[in-house]
Amino acid sequence: MKLNLFEKKILPMLVLVFFALLSGRVFGQKIIVGAEQTQEYFPLLEGKRVGLVGNQTSMVGTVHLLDTLMHSGIKVVAVFSPEHGFRGQAEAGAHVNSGTDAVTGVPVFSLYGKSKKMSPEQLGGMEIVVFDIQDVGARFYTYISTLHYVMEACAENNVPVLILDRPNPNGFYVDGPVLDTNYRSFVGMHPVPIVHGMTIGEYAQMINGEKWLKNGLQCDITIIKVRNYTHDSLYELPIAPSPNLQNINSIYLYPSLCCFEGTTISVGRGTGTPFEVIGSPSFRTKEFSFVPKPIKGVSANPLHNGKVCYGLDLRAHGKMVVETKRLNLGYLVTMYRNSDKNTFFLKNNFFDKLMGNGELRKQLQKGLSERQIRASWEPALSQFKAMRQKYLLYE
Repeated sequence: MKLNLFEKKILPMLVLVFFALLSGRVFGQKIIVGAEQTQEYFPLLEGKRVGLVGNQTSMVGTVHLLDTLMHSGIKVVAVFSPEHGFRGQAEAGAHVNSGTDAVTGVPVFSLYGKSKKMSPEQLGGMEIVVFDIQDVGARFYTYISTLHYVMEACAENNVPVLILDRPNPNGFYVDGPVLDTNYRSFVGMHPVPIVHGMTIGEYAQMINGEKWLKNGLQCDITIIKVRNYTHDSLYELPIAPSPNLQNINSIYLYPSLCCFEGTTISVGRGTGTPFEVIGSPSFRTKEFSFVPKPIKGVSANPLHNGKVCYGLDLRAHGKMVVETKRLNLGYLVTMYRNSDKNTFFLKNNFFDKLMGNGELRKQLQKGLSERQIRASWEPALSQFKAMRQKYLLYE
């Protein structure tokens, strides 16, 4: 059968362009993060006393942003570190201590210890704060909570914030229940769905615009936008954003799996595939298993340490998120129905905090289907999507 000109030449070219768009590259247009655009923000920092909020993802190419700033003669007087620490070596939930950066000698203040908010004394004499952290786009990933408190402290002390924006690897969809503010915590501070579909810069605009800071304050923010990025871009992070999100598959699965942190189900901490496998010793199906063990700097005492856990192997499931553009509730329904229901949820109600409501737990206990659960997310989810449009910086 003969192929016509469209089938032979034009159609293959359209397919290539389509996949180039998805990967964030069109005709050689590479995604350029805010931190790499030094010509745009160095003039805003020169001659000023600068504070830096960052971690191991705060890179300018292959050089850390802190080193880049100091080598350029910019005076960084203090560093502020979020969950996992400034060099990203602390486990999830582990206390992060203040101290001194071993590489540069700059004082480091923890924003994930006794206090999650900068003090007036720490900001004293500071003329601008730079925020540069790679987020993964889930409400319970605590970097956006850190962003809130940084903006609040700076607004209270009249210190402007410069945000060096980065792509959201889960920025291509919006899904999940919108947080009920009665369940506000550090793993969910704002009335947004689990997957909000915004970059740090866009999220900061929403915090300001919706007046979510204390007393309705607004922070003076400047955003260095990402070049050649849209919300359809599939962006693979060059550096792990935290010790247990080690690849793009785990990052795609994370919004669907983090809910298990409020249950007796392991998410694979203490294995080589965290957030790619789920299971427990009591799961009824025995086709797949793993054994969590301590891993230094990643999981010192993982759930079900040393015990055989049976469950689901999701190492090939990340691509399903890209295709469906939605959370996978099926994992949660399957694990609940095949586990001991009396011990499934932790007694500390952490599941409710992660979900941002007390309804989802009750819906599972009543035996509601995924379709019925999803229906309960409306109309709040659609209302959020409409409100979100006001703050988008990228198509």
